[in-house]
Amino acid sequence: MHKPIKYVEKGLTYVARGAWVAFDAINSIKPGSTFTPKWSDLPLQKSWQKVKPPLGWPRETDSLCPVCVREARQEILDGKRDYTILLNEKVGEIKAQIIERDGQILMVKDCPQHGHFEDVMAMDPAFFKHLEETFPGSDIRAHNDEKLHNHGTSTIKYGRGSVLTVDLTNRCNMMCDPCFMDANQVGFVHELSWEDIRTLLDNAITIKPKRQMSVQFSGGEPTMSPYFLDAVRYAKKVGYNSVQAATNGIEFAKSPEFAKAAFEAGLRYAYLQFDGIGNAANSHRLVGNLFDVKLRAIENLWTAGVDIVPVVTIVNGVNNEQVGRIIQFAMDNPRKINFLSFQPVSFTGRDEEVTPERRAAQRYTLSHLAHDVKNQMQIGEPVRDWFPISFMGTFTDWADLVHGPTAEWGNLTCGCHPNCGIGMAVMIDKETKEAVPVTAFLKADQLARDLTRVNDAARGRVLSVAGMALALMKNYDPFKAPTHFKLSDLMKKFDKTFGATGRDYGKVTADRTSMDVHQRRSDRWNFLFIAGMWFQDLFNYDFRRTERCIIPYATQEGEISFCAYNTGIGWRNIIEKMHMTATLTKWYEEHGRHEIFAGNKHVPLNSGDHRLVLDPEAVAAGKQTDLDDAGIAKTAREEKLRARADAKKKLDPQAAQMEALYRQQVLKEQPTIQIQGLGGVKKKADVQEVLHKPQQ
Repeated sequence: MHKPIKYVEKGLTYVARGAWVAFDAINSIKPGSTFTPKWSDLPLQKSWQKVKPPLGWPRETDSLCPVCVREARQEILDGKRDYTILLNEKVGEIKAQIIERDGQILMVKDCPQHGHFEDVMAMDPAFFKHLEETFPGSDIRAHNDEKLHNHGTSTIKYGRGSVLTVDLTNRCNMMCDPCFMDANQVGFVHELSWEDIRTLLDNAITIKPKRQMSVQFSGGEPTMSPYFLDAVRYAKKVGYNSVQAATNGIEFAKSPEFAKAAFEAGLRYAYLQFDGIGNAANSHRLVGNLFDVKLRAIENLWTAGVDIVPVVTIVNGVNNEQVGRIIQFAMDNPRKINFLSFQPVSFTGRDEEVTPERRAAQRYTLSHLAHDVKNQMQIGEPVRDWFPISFMGTFTDWADLVHGPTAEWGNLTCGCHPNCGIGMAVMIDKETKEAVPVTAFLKADQLARDLTRVNDAARGRVLSVAGMALALMKNYDPFKAPTHFKLSDLMKKFDKTFGATGRDYGKVTADRTSMDVHQRRSDRWNFLFIAGMWFQDLFNYDFRRTERCIIPYATQEGEISFCAYNTGIGWRNIIEKMHMTATLTKWYEEHGRHEIFAGNKHVPLNSGDHRLVLDPEAVAAGKQTDLDDAGIAKTAREEKLRARADAKKKLDPQAAQMEALYRQQVLKEQPTIQIQGLGGVKKKADVQEVLHKPQQ
């Protein structure tokens, strides 16, 4: 039974709809002109001034040949070609078509030398269409950036980005598959000096639009840099109010004191590698107690005042069944987790030469994520509740308008291509743990259209805030909201996020204290944001995405798109070798070998205590075995071992025949045969079952 307040609020929504008609009519008369804010040399954009890439399908775009790129990169690394060729020529570039076939969206492309390539972009065309239709357009074109954005066809063109990434070191204390940067495997150390770090951070704030930038220290494992805490402290000093670390959590788990020191230095978020619930779900990382490490890291970081964002690399057949379990974990712990980041696997780094068979089996798209959430959690309608993360740009535009021309920084905006990232918000009652998707009780698409009209009218702070309030009220359904959620809670949430009224919810600026953290955490409602960020690889590369990158890497050769750096032509390989600190041999001679947790080695923890709520069934579940059952390799290392074994068998067919006989007669294994179209490798008995199965 609904509370009386719900009926009152429903009445208010009808009043708001009527008031909106009058407000919008008056507001549309002689719209105000936009201003040029202090943080930009170009004016704020009206909605019709925003640039969009070609969308819909079929369409043509610029892509890369996976083989041409690897060959060209190797020639540069070997000194046979100068890297500046990348600034003037379209190395490895070919055209690609984005099409629909058999109920999927595909990228197909042909190289004159290396033939045909294709890969899945989405397994749900309606979902793909929804993302592209709700893309509001790109941010203000980047300017004052000529020295830092100069990378040929890989150059970032739009916006300032949302997260500046700085790799402090390529050293790591783990040895993972997958690893997009191939940590510990490249034969040399690339580690930024203190002068490098200061220079990169100083350079970054010269680019306009000067957004409310976050900076994320990454690696390798960033906590292995001797300058990690100094880097956090300096980033906070020069104005980054959201300082982050992309970490495996080992050092934070081992030492509560280190977590406290990081918070005091200015660390706001820990983007914590997190592959699933239970040690079995994390076993592919080859650390015996990795899940225990994650729990202890969360406990230490949260206690210190650092917010935690579990970051999940999703590989189909390896851990995609963990999607629901991880979301449930966040819902069970709403006071400690308010953001999840799922990252579908990118076949790059260690996995760049993946076989077509494994790539097809492990490919996971943003549409897979939306459907897995619905199927595993029974929440989240793909087309109703998921939007491109760039959808928030309309709300950022409103905040920029409200904060006025004198603001030092613009608001954070995620103006990336709609194929890059998606998000869904869930409102969770921290006391009862009731959870409802925000877009189940708030018409997000209509809200964005209404807010666009407010933004385009550009009436100033008071009328813009009034327009937002009316738009929220008219698009709100109190009967579909959580039981104890009120319209006033909705207003407060938006105000808390965008700082429109100046009310004190606890500071997020560089001078915030532990008291500010406590004040912000005291809110009864957890706005859990579930994001999916899909980084490109050579098989689905699209330059229309690269030029809109919101996660640039700061390097000694300028700021480079995340995908162009880690994939694309492979700027990471080139720049790290150009600026390498030392060969591994030389480094080990001077510094000794650092500890690496691999081979199922355990991380020593002073305590395994935590106060997190866990689902015993999820913790006890075994690892996912889809690929084992299909006879498909799970990692690049496993593929290489199989290739060597196959080569050996070809050289000695008699030994191979004896081994097959041994497996069949002694181990009682069924022989395997390959049948196309039946989902890969099948055991002989299984094949017989398929061949003789009656038609439905």
